[in-house]
Amino acid sequence: MLSDRYLTEDASALGLARELYEVMKDYPILSPHGHIDPKVILENKAFANPVELLVTPDHYITRMLYSQGVSYESLGIPKKDGSSSAVDPKVVWRILASHWHLFRSTPSRIWVQEILYTLFDIDEVLSEENADKLYEVIDSKLKSPEFLPQALFNRFKIEVLATTDATADDLKTHKAISGLGLKGRVIPTFRPDDVSDPLRPDFLSSIEKLSAVSGVAITSFASLLEALRKQRVIFKATGATATDHGVFSAQTLIATGSETEALFKQVMQGSSDLAVVEKYRAVMLMEHARMSADDGLVMQLHPGSLRNYDKKIFDTYGPDRGFDIPVALTFTKELQPLLNEVGSSKNFKLVLYTLDEATYSRELAPIAGAYPSVRLGPPWWFLDSLNGMARWRDAVTETAGYYNTVGFIDDTRAFCSVPVRHDVARRFDAGYLAKEVMRHRISKSEAHELAAEVAYKLSKDFFNL
Repeated sequence: MLSDRYLTEDASALGLARELYEVMKDYPILSPHGHIDPKVILENKAFANPVELLVTPDHYITRMLYSQGVSYESLGIPKKDGSSSAVDPKVVWRILASHWHLFRSTPSRIWVQEILYTLFDIDEVLSEENADKLYEVIDSKLKSPEFLPQALFNRFKIEVLATTDATADDLKTHKAISGLGLKGRVIPTFRPDDVSDPLRPDFLSSIEKLSAVSGVAITSFASLLEALRKQRVIFKATGATATDHGVFSAQTLIATGSETEALFKQVMQGSSDLAVVEKYRAVMLMEHARMSADDGLVMQLHPGSLRNYDKKIFDTYGPDRGFDIPVALTFTKELQPLLNEVGSSKNFKLVLYTLDEATYSRELAPIAGAYPSVRLGPPWWFLDSLNGMARWRDAVTETAGYYNTVGFIDDTRAFCSVPVRHDVARRFDAGYLAKEVMRHRISKSEAHELAAEVAYKLSKDFFNL
């Protein structure tokens, strides 16, 4: 593969882009927003085969195949009940290879080809003709000690890897990982969606689990908040520096004690009244912000997805199978109660992500450009691509600048895609900064300084890493 890949198409900026990338590429990886299962690191089991490594955990891959008529059953995707069809992984790999043309110009194509090149020394585009050969090359290397997860963790130069953990998680896995002697840290992230959205099927059972693990009898809204605070203390003591909120809307609401208790009673009784549900969600988001203002955990907010859109897929295969679909949304009015209360608090930090690019310059950049507590998360999910990064930088920089952003997040469940995602983002940013110099918007020395900031320092500072 070309050493200058993804830097810039502007020949006049290429030399400087190379210089900046040399600055950026050697920084260790900070991954403050990820979804790797920590048990993968702790158990340190060899990846069974190329399909388990590259296909099964990647819903970008499986959803594209499904869109062209490839069933999840034929891919051996595990079902909600834990079972799966007995499909030879070599057959699944051949299916991927025969459909690889579907991924042309997509970020999925970049991630996979980068993994093949940087980890397995494969400088070929996957095809039906070379599928079996490439499978054997990858499979053989996966059986070596160098490809065990803990060895890869050190090889990837990961300084901090944040996972996503349920409200009632006992964090035993993280505590065990801390004693492994890895070169970097694996830290939890507190994600209380399960007790914040009454429409989740696990809402009531999650509150029961929270009650059990916290030792708080949750019989009221006040006791729910008490249990959440206790868990946040445990998460923070185990290394967590952030919370994560995958909400449908950014709506926040300040309510009286009697109002919150009435809402809690209604949702605990199974109310399906959408007005009640939306108020409860908004009140909970406000309370999570208040708790972050108290304990300093960085609040990450990513609204705008209608999750588990396909009922049959969800009922059969569970969540996170490629059927979370973006919706239009707004932030300005929705966040006003929250920002009026804690937006200028010295202890409060908020990172905003979106799937609605129309909000970049209209709402998000002006909010981040005004509030000391707010930073913009980079393009996320369907937008974490070269084109998405370009649209984002162009839309937010003129209002929010660089220092009201937080660097890159990988947001991945596929462990081996962590380093390539960060590398591609660094290549893009090197090219972007070089072009800004060519456009006389920053100087060369400023570009070198910014290269270090966007590659590493912005994330390290804002996420308290």
